[in-house]
Amino acid sequence: MADLPLLSILIGLPALCALIVGFIPATRTEAIRQVTLVGTVATFLVSLALIGAFEVGEAGFQLVERVPWIPAWGINYQVGVDGITFPLVMLSTFIIPLAVLATWGHVSERTKGFYIAVLTLEAAVIGVFVALDLILFYVFFEAMLVPMYALIGVWGGANRRYAAIKFFLYTLIGGLLMLVAILYMYFKAGATTFDYEALRGLTLSDAEEIWLFLAFFVAFAIKVPLFPFHTWLPDAHTEAPTIGSVDLAAILLKIGGYGIIRFSLPYFPQATQSLAPAILGLAVVGVLYGALVAMVQPDIKKLVAYSSVAHMGFVVLGVFALNTTSTSGSVVQMVNHGLSTGALFILIGFMYERTHSRRIADYSGLAKATPVFGGLFLIVVLSSLALPGLNGFAGEFPILLGSYQTTPWAAVMASFGVIFAALYLLWAYQRMFHGPVEGKAVGMLDLSLREKAVMVPLVAVIVGIGLYPKPLYDRVTPTVEQIIAEVEQAGQPAVSGLEPDTAAARSN
Repeated sequence: MADLPLLSILIGLPALCALIVGFIPATRTEAIRQVTLVGTVATFLVSLALIGAFEVGEAGFQLVERVPWIPAWGINYQVGVDGITFPLVMLSTFIIPLAVLATWGHVSERTKGFYIAVLTLEAAVIGVFVALDLILFYVFFEAMLVPMYALIGVWGGANRRYAAIKFFLYTLIGGLLMLVAILYMYFKAGATTFDYEALRGLTLSDAEEIWLFLAFFVAFAIKVPLFPFHTWLPDAHTEAPTIGSVDLAAILLKIGGYGIIRFSLPYFPQATQSLAPAILGLAVVGVLYGALVAMVQPDIKKLVAYSSVAHMGFVVLGVFALNTTSTSGSVVQMVNHGLSTGALFILIGFMYERTHSRRIADYSGLAKATPVFGGLFLIVVLSSLALPGLNGFAGEFPILLGSYQTTPWAAVMASFGVIFAALYLLWAYQRMFHGPVEGKAVGMLDLSLREKAVMVPLVAVIVGIGLYPKPLYDRVTPTVEQIIAEVEQAGQPAVSGLEPDTAAARSN
């Protein structure tokens, strides 16, 4: 399997299935769903081969594939995985087939276009994570806008067009800023290559680093989304169909954190160190703001959307603490957030399909009326608030631990976000699931066999990572160590009168 172009197969399989769905008559909705499910499951099964092919302990890129694309401009089709890419690819291929199965039968109009959008989105996000040519990365980065825009704008709620346009414009503007920075680096390097590793060695002045850093950072901060670039997210989540919310929370937001670690830190290490305190401040504000606003939401879906602002604030905090422990925790937390928040949106989708209401006040006593649904919802809520023994703790605790070693004030302030998360999540759970069975809970059916089949693997992974996160950290940490070492090395000359080894020791 290691000799096969695994990464190209992962991109090509969902794209091929989207093409096949395009040739199926629109009236054959069951066949369309089946092809989509088979295609996404097959993509996940292929991704399992990455586990065996990926060499644990290696910091560099593996399974690299390179084919000339536009040689005259130095553009190549070049893909590869490392310790940061690997878990995010696995998360993407794992969550999408579960989301397809979870929303089986939910879409009855324009079914063909809906599943083409889902499959195209999967191909694009995998391409974003594995691209090692900056133009290829940009193509995938912009390509995923179209299917996500369609999912929100065509199959979303009452205000879907407003939410879709807002999402599209925010991401498009950020992407264009990044494209300008990419082209500047290309010409600075002699207009010969867009290769990720080649541009990593580019020599830039302090002013160039700052401006280029900001161009990349804004594009990824919008994706995270980091306060104050977050305002598109609650609208998009609230109006998107269930599978759109799952894909947004579990995968698309991770592109922001991934891009910061992949590009902003190693490309612009001095700018990273200069701007880190300001960005840490924004991260802390995002953690606290997201939690406080979530606490007063009457809509359970919007509550989870604002919780994503808070949880992704933790990710940015861990990255810009510039500590191996915290940054590794950020990568793991991106996976954990994708699992727990994706699971929450799936469960909310199950509930909405039964009652057509997401208002917290419309429910009471769900734990009695639907005990299986109530039990699974509680497990996922506890995961999201970082209960020890579940996956959320395995990411958030290292973030706070590592951040405290370098920036104690940020870690202490952000720790209040953990307390607030317990407040808004448990308070919402208490109002909806405890008390007498009233409102929409009356007569609500418990989960079906299909819905239980969706939740079992999600809960199993949530518990598995929580109890034994070592395999994940073993793959993530070497790559993170390499990136953090590069950032620290760039800052060593600023330590007056010290030899390089002494300066490095001082920075640690």
